[in-house]
Amino acid sequence: MDKDSIIRRLNWFYSLELNQVDLYTAQSQRVDDTYLSRALKRVAMIEQQYVDNIAGKIRDLGREPTKLGDMLAPVMGQLAGKASALAGPAGLLWLDIQLEEKAMKDYKEFLLQAGGEEELFNILWDNLIDEDLHTAWFANKLKELKDSDSKH
Repeated sequence: MDKDSIIRRLNWFYSLELNQVDLYTAQSQRVDDTYLSRALKRVAMIEQQYVDNIAGKIRDLGREPTKLGDMLAPVMGQLAGKASALAGPAGLLWLDIQLEEKAMKDYKEFLLQAGGEEELFNILWDNLIDEDLHTAWFANKLKELKDSDSKH
């Protein structure tokens, strides 16, 4: 993969992760479940680390992260976070699982295409594994909610 293609893909992930930071932050402020709220805040903090790492890698490659991502992703994340919170915890978690699964798919594809540059390889693998952990946590919490609802 050439440098411009890598930067384009990194900018895609930069925008995606910015969106997720604001999505999870907005969701965390709108749920009544304290544990879920704190978990979403924690996930948002982890996603912010991805934003910072990806931005750093883009800069290492001699470019600046996309300005479009800086402007649109947070707005879209806030809107999606507010809207998904209206669906209740189960709907919110379902959406989050879908987003995390899409991110994992994209990370896997990028890993296969990006080549062997070690720092980039490590960033992508770390993000992929964390996204998988987030998905598992969200799925487990969703199952707990559904199990609790079926008992009532």
